[in-house]
Amino acid sequence: MQQSLEILAGYGAARATLVGAAGPVTDEGDGGGLAAAVERHGVEPLVGLLWANADLISVLLEDPDVGLELRREGGAARMTVTWASGESFTEQLELAPHPGPATGAAFLPEPGSRLHDLVAALQDPSQELHLVQGGEGLRAYTSGRFSEGPGALPHLARLRAGPLGPAWFRDLHGVKANYVAGAMAGGIASVEMVVAMGRAGYLAFYGSGGLPMEQVVADVTRIKAELGDAPCGFNLLHNPVEPAMEQATVQLYLDQGCRWVSASAFMTLTPAVVRYRYSGIHQDGAGRVVCPNRVFAKISRSEVAEHFLRPAPPKLLGELVAGGQLTEAEAELAVAWPMADAVTCEADSGGHTDRRALPVLLPIIHRQRERIARELAYAERGIRVALGAAGGIGTPESILAGYALGADYVLTGSVNQATVEAGTSLEAKNMLLEAGMADVASGPAPDMFELGAHVQVLSRGTMYANRGSQLYELYKGYSDWSQVPEKTRAKVEKQMLQRPFDQVWADCEAYWGPRDPKQVERAQRDGRHKMALVFRWYLGMSSRWARMGEGKRKRDYQIWCGPAMGAFNDWVAGTPLEPLQARTVVAVAEALLTAAGGLKRLHDLESQGVPVPVEAWDLQPS
Repeated sequence: MQQSLEILAGYGAARATLVGAAGPVTDEGDGGGLAAAVERHGVEPLVGLLWANADLISVLLEDPDVGLELRREGGAARMTVTWASGESFTEQLELAPHPGPATGAAFLPEPGSRLHDLVAALQDPSQELHLVQGGEGLRAYTSGRFSEGPGALPHLARLRAGPLGPAWFRDLHGVKANYVAGAMAGGIASVEMVVAMGRAGYLAFYGSGGLPMEQVVADVTRIKAELGDAPCGFNLLHNPVEPAMEQATVQLYLDQGCRWVSASAFMTLTPAVVRYRYSGIHQDGAGRVVCPNRVFAKISRSEVAEHFLRPAPPKLLGELVAGGQLTEAEAELAVAWPMADAVTCEADSGGHTDRRALPVLLPIIHRQRERIARELAYAERGIRVALGAAGGIGTPESILAGYALGADYVLTGSVNQATVEAGTSLEAKNMLLEAGMADVASGPAPDMFELGAHVQVLSRGTMYANRGSQLYELYKGYSDWSQVPEKTRAKVEKQMLQRPFDQVWADCEAYWGPRDPKQVERAQRDGRHKMALVFRWYLGMSSRWARMGEGKRKRDYQIWCGPAMGAFNDWVAGTPLEPLQARTVVAVAEALLTAAGGLKRLHDLESQGVPVPVEAWDLQPS
């Protein structure tokens, strides 16, 4: 009985109970790990306990949010899963030994089901396998039965088919994989990218940040026309300089019925993002809360995650009700519903980044999520906030590591910028194809220049990071352009602005005058602010030059890029996925997921003591 309890302890449940002829035996655990453990291990070890112990009547595992019972019924086992929400699921299972080396189970394979390319079979996560030990060594079959009869062989392991990550995430969002293509601003995450991913069953976010509203309107309309109600996402970039733009973007998304939004660069909650989240929240006929607008919040700090893991503050909800942007009924439900459906932990990524280490960041946010979920009794109300791993995701190993750290999904960015559908120039894509993992640098962020914020960019072939940093030092060191040494001014005008400072200011004045006259008024009083606006012109144009492929400005290209780009290039070197024309966004996603799934199978086998052929560890796209 003690050995059986040790097997149950591996499922991380709060309570494990074995019910036998002599009565129940119960063991207490930490809890909170049952759902994830079933995803990893399946229920075969539990069925194996009933098969191996004739006196055992049932096995019961309990967590606050879910319970699982396996009960013997003649020569079968009935599995019942019950959630805290009251929902349940029942399935009849074959009573059979746990297919692992320790059971010594004998297996009679179906002869015609043998897969002769063992390595390919092991690497293919879509293929369910039975591994046996025969006279020729390790063999793989797709079907057979457990039997002690003639021809039976020692059964080593059963490999199930299926995607990585928890099934509830796929069910909730209507996607086929726990893999998301992130929003890259300036339309780099283009209409074509979102549509291609959506048609293939994946979720992708359109990169609306930094684009004029008329283009965003046109692109959102195109995406919705192509995909309808199929999963498709849109970026909501926090805009502290122009909050009206943030509000207008939310209005557009509500008008167009956009149901997935990536909330980016938020340090706290704003009326716009709160309005989007809770507009339309209601109770269905069964009394269940339905929140139709789904928020994926991108974070790299626990204090920001706190805002999105909890409901919005009542004061902010009250202000939205007073302003007619939420109804009282919506606010009453919102006060107990979290701001986000998913929180993406962004580590060392391209563009805006705090360059956090994913093995540090994600476990901290994971514990924070669990703590808040317990405090607010989310499980009892059927609420789940997913955690995502982002930043540095560019190889099968990094994807698998994200799941191992507790992620429910992974999100890619940099690797999608060098794909056929990416909304950037051929020149920029070719530069990204040459990138190594160390070919990145930190430069000033155009949208938060005065705050000293940075973006991570490609350094190979471009001087943006260096030149942008020089401009920031001038902004910090001088209160007016006239105070900058003449030699330095001449260098800036010749190399960066490529025309006189005053001419660039005239363009800035024409831009800001109708858009935000206070910027012009302040610049006329404050020489440092005028420098900031002129320098921001250069910084902003540098990303546009890259997207448009402005050949004369190649040295100034601002190409957002993290080290994942170099890691991906290294992984696909010498394979069919190396050339740009082969790198569609769907091909990249499926190559990464297939190899990551194959890698997980190999690790699972190794942990069970099954000898893995050395050549099987070479998982490259084919």
